[in-house]
Amino acid sequence: MNQGKFITFEGGDGCGKSTQLGLTVAWLEAQGKDVFQTFEPGDTPLGGEIRRLLLSGEFMPVPACELLLFLADRAQHVEQVIKPALAAGKWVVCDRYTDSTLAYQLAGRKLEDDAELRAMLAWAEQGLMPNVTLWLDLSVAEAAQRMAGRVAGGEAANRLDDEKKSFHEAVHHAFQTIHQENLQRVQRIDASQGIDAIQQDIQNELKVL
Repeated sequence: MNQGKFITFEGGDGCGKSTQLGLTVAWLEAQGKDVFQTFEPGDTPLGGEIRRLLLSGEFMPVPACELLLFLADRAQHVEQVIKPALAAGKWVVCDRYTDSTLAYQLAGRKLEDDAELRAMLAWAEQGLMPNVTLWLDLSVAEAAQRMAGRVAGGEAANRLDDEKKSFHEAVHHAFQTIHQENLQRVQRIDASQGIDAIQQDIQNELKVL
C-alpha cells in the first residue's frame, strides 16, 4: 500500500483553522482520499491528559515545562496515531504540529531558539515532517476581534487564548519567519478572506500533492 500524505494546519488563535480543516477533510474525501483527521495536543489517551494540564489553567507550567509537555504529547501522537495512519496509506490532516511549538513555546514564551531545542523538537517528531503545511495568516488585531466575538457567543477561552497581545504578536511574527524559512513546505493562506475563498486557496495548494 502506498504511503499516505501528511498535511498540517497552522495559525494563530482565531484564524479560522478549525473551520477550514473540516472543509478540507470533506473535500479530500470527495476526491476519493482515505483521510484521517487528528490534532495536537491531546489526540491520544495519554495526550488527552496532557492537553487538560496544558489548557485548563488549573496548573501554570513554567515555559520549559510547557515545552516538554507539548513534546511528550507529540512523541506519543506520532508513534501511536500519525505513523500508523500514514503506513496504512491514509492522508493525515493534523490541526497543529511542530510549527506551533516553535511559534507558541519558543517565540511566545521567549525560550532561546538554539540548536539544542531544535534537536529536541526533531527528536519528538521522530523524523516525520509534513508534506505540506497550510498557514492561515490573520493579523493579531483581526484575530482578537474574532476571539472576542466567540467569547461573547458563549465559547470558553483556554489559557493560551487569554495571553496578552504581545504574546500573540510574537507568535504571529514567528509564523511569518517559519514561512519565509520553509517556502516549499509552508504555504501562506490569506485568512482575512471569506470562508469560500480561503477554502479555494487551500484546495489549489493541495491539488499538486
